[in-house]
Amino acid sequence: MEKSKSNMSNFWLCVIRGTIWALCIVMVAILLFAFVVKWATLGENVIDPVNQVIKIIAIFFGVWACLKKSYDKYLYKGMLIGALFAVLSFLLFSALNGSFSIDITFVWDLIFATAIGVISAVIAKILMK
Repeated sequence: MEKSKSNMSNFWLCVIRGTIWALCIVMVAILLFAFVVKWATLGENVIDPVNQVIKIIAIFFGVWACLKKSYDKYLYKGMLIGALFAVLSFLLFSALNGSFSIDITFVWDLIFATAIGVISAVIAKILMK
């Protein structure tokens, strides 16, 4: 029974660590991209695709950070890191923006991030072998 609790706490610590890594990476990357947008003359149509790529990279490295210690339940870990990342980044960026409004964009972002988390877990497991 005690080993089961330990495994469960290790599971959640791993997911939380991966999510924090992803959030830190996305914050730094978005800040750097904001400087690039300010200094370069980039069109508005570039911002959304670059933001999506930044999210993908952040989630991948968050999943990688989680899985480098243990591969068990890797699909669940990837899924949860993606989902938690979507929720927490929504809350973080909404707080920075000063407005909280849940709409269909958030739902699609949640689905996208969760799927990217699962795909990242599969890729990370393959690359780490």
